Amino acid sequence: MSEENKFNFTNESEKDEEAKIEAAKAEAARKDEAVKESKETVKKEAQSFYESIKKFFTELLDFRHDTDRDATIAAIKADIPFKGATAWILICSIFVASIGLNANSPAVVIGAMLISPLMGPILGVGLAIAINDIDTLKRSLINLATMIVLSLLTAFLFFYFFPLSEDTSELLGRVSPDIRDVLIAFFGGLALIIARTKKGTIASVIFGVAIATALMPPLCTAGYGLAKGNWVYFRGAMYLFTINTIFIALATFLVLKILRFPMLKYANSAKRKRIARFASLVAIVVMIPAIYTFINVLQQSKYEMDYDNFIKNEIVANDNLWLQRENMDIATKKISLFFNGEIGEATISDLKNELKKGNNYGNLKDFELVINANKSRSIDRISESLDRAYDDLDRRDNIIAGLQKQIEELQNNINTLNLELENKNNLKGAVSFTTLAKDAKITFKDLEFFSYATMLESRDFIRIDTMPVARVKWNKNLSDSLVRKNEKALSVWLKKEIKVDTVYIEHN
Repeated sequence: MSEENKFNFTNESEKDEEAKIEAAKAEAARKDEAVKESKETVKKEAQSFYESIKKFFTELLDFRHDTDRDATIAAIKADIPFKGATAWILICSIFVASIGLNANSPAVVIGAMLISPLMGPILGVGLAIAINDIDTLKRSLINLATMIVLSLLTAFLFFYFFPLSEDTSELLGRVSPDIRDVLIAFFGGLALIIARTKKGTIASVIFGVAIATALMPPLCTAGYGLAKGNWVYFRGAMYLFTINTIFIALATFLVLKILRFPMLKYANSAKRKRIARFASLVAIVVMIPAIYTFINVLQQSKYEMDYDNFIKNEIVANDNLWLQRENMDIATKKISLFFNGEIGEATISDLKNELKKGNNYGNLKDFELVINANKSRSIDRISESLDRAYDDLDRRDNIIAGLQKQIEELQNNINTLNLELENKNNLKGAVSFTTLAKDAKITFKDLEFFSYATMLESRDFIRIDTMPVARVKWNKNLSDSLVRKNEKALSVWLKKEIKVDTVYIEHN
């Protein structure tokens, strides 16, 4: 091959390589473009999906478009006044709730909640603060105070004069509020005001809130505390009622603010801000002790849960231990166990180690375990004592059976002697006195004494006649009219039984 041909061949090879490189670059560029387009498509689809989800939840949770502001304000203001029928409805609902608490009946208590008109002034307070309506705020507070006083007075009178009053679980459940009561009142208030602002009325929600927030039972429990002089019950119940009242009003305030209800215009707008800040401050002040109570209740629940597990796993599961009684004192952090029979030192050490290790019962590791066992009497001795006791009972049963038989024999002898005595003293063909007395008592239940005899009498002191005489004594609680009525009936009955025309009845 000549030099020229070699050069041409080399140039053509280089051109082919360059063409391949250019083609590869173009292919890579197309792939990059396709990847970019794919990413852009995925991004757009993801953004569209996010927008769709966002729109779905917005439409699902947004209730502003379904709000009737004017109707809501008018309805809340209409429920604020407290007079006439509303006052009597409140009194009746307080009586029903008091009876339900006294009878420990949740169903009756729920019924009282449903008819209670206490919600009106509370919603009025939240509305007034939200729209800066000072006049409505005054009316709401006055009517709420009147309702509270009337409710306490009604509950006080019921529990003071009702003879069957005792601490029940329904009453005790309203004297120790905690953080859960705050949450119930707040979310219950949210549900109620949202239902109120909706076009139309969601009655089931309003009833549900009435049940959940439970405004009536705390007031009744406070009245019970006043009637019994128990100030702990009174303070706890009134604290629970205050929690419900404040957080229902607070929920009303927040919802109406979110819905941007129109505010009334006042020359001094700073007054509205002070009222709103005061409401928030009161809510925080109420919530702090409720949180403290909740923490204490939670810790106590942990103690009790570990204590139950300790008794179940370490005591009940051990067949060699016979637990008679037990007690846990949280205040002194002391657990006392009382056993029947002897408890070995190894068992005592094992129980204390299980408690102190804190692996399974961590909340009780600081508690002191005190074990009390009857070391002077073993299981065998207890069994022997039981056997002796059973033998004594068998002997006593035999003695009692013998005495019972003797009593029956004596009773039969007495009846026989009575019949013989009657046969000697009675006229031939006379009615048995024993039978007559028994039948008389069965027929006349108020008869307490009865005797019968035939007497001789003479009206002209020449001729002698016989006169049946019955001497009786009636129950002293009977009136004179009933005594006369019974004596007439007894006279008729005796004439029939002893077959005579005349019977004379005397009082003993």
